[in-house]
Amino acid sequence: MTTTKITHFSDELAHLAAKLRHSTVKVQSNSQGVGSGVIWQADGLIITNAHVATSNRATVELADGRVFDAVRTHFDPQQDLAALKITATDLQVATIGDSDALRVGELVLAVGNPFADSGALTAGMIHTRHQQAVMADIRLYPGNSGGPLADCLGRVVGINTMVVHGLAVAIPSVAVNRFLLAANRPRLGVTLQPVLVGKRNFGLLVLSVLGDSVAAKAGVQIGDVLIGVAGQLFTQKDDLGKYLHQSQDSESLPLQLLRGGEQFVVYVQLQTGKTAVEAT
Repeated sequence: MTTTKITHFSDELAHLAAKLRHSTVKVQSNSQGVGSGVIWQADGLIITNAHVATSNRATVELADGRVFDAVRTHFDPQQDLAALKITATDLQVATIGDSDALRVGELVLAVGNPFADSGALTAGMIHTRHQQAVMADIRLYPGNSGGPLADCLGRVVGINTMVVHGLAVAIPSVAVNRFLLAANRPRLGVTLQPVLVGKRNFGLLVLSVLGDSVAAKAGVQIGDVLIGVAGQLFTQKDDLGKYLHQSQDSESLPLQLLRGGEQFVVYVQLQTGKTAVEAT
């Protein structure tokens, strides 16, 4: 490789590093140490790790030094993902890539705030890739959690979360997008368990109802068995979520249920909320 090509390659890396730094933020929640986050959307949505955003509120510092109070809008400790929202303008939004397109051996970069330093960069290559994790031979330290893993074009393909056997582990970008999609689906505010109704029919037994939820307002009670929506009977546990996803926010949805051996129809006014329908 000629000196000119080496210089060009070095300049490109420096440019990518600067771009990634501007879309990476410092996150501090409670008295925890400083972690990192990625500006995912222009409306102030920031993605980080659940173990970084441990409380409902956090402080976010942008690369330009501006500091904002943030509210945690979505939280999934099982995936180690959290979403924060700040009210800010002129945000440098990350370019989101497709983690499914990553190849073993591909060059990747990570930016974060290890030991409270700002915008530290490390580089390496993809070691392995799975649906739930991307592993790379790059160095991560405390403070890198929640920061971006990016490909050689500066596209964020993962959220760095931990180190295992010396390898960095990141949550794939496609998993982050699924997390956000699920978090924004209409919510009923109930906990459900699949049950068999009679000999053949499928139902969802209501185990709990949140007091301020749309289900409670519609009159859904513990012990009810949900059997269908708008004349479409459930045949598997994912049917309810599918119908909710297809419905529009603020739509009045006829929900069929059994109570004391009799069938009723209640109308729920859909909305997005903080408590998802759960099937256990």
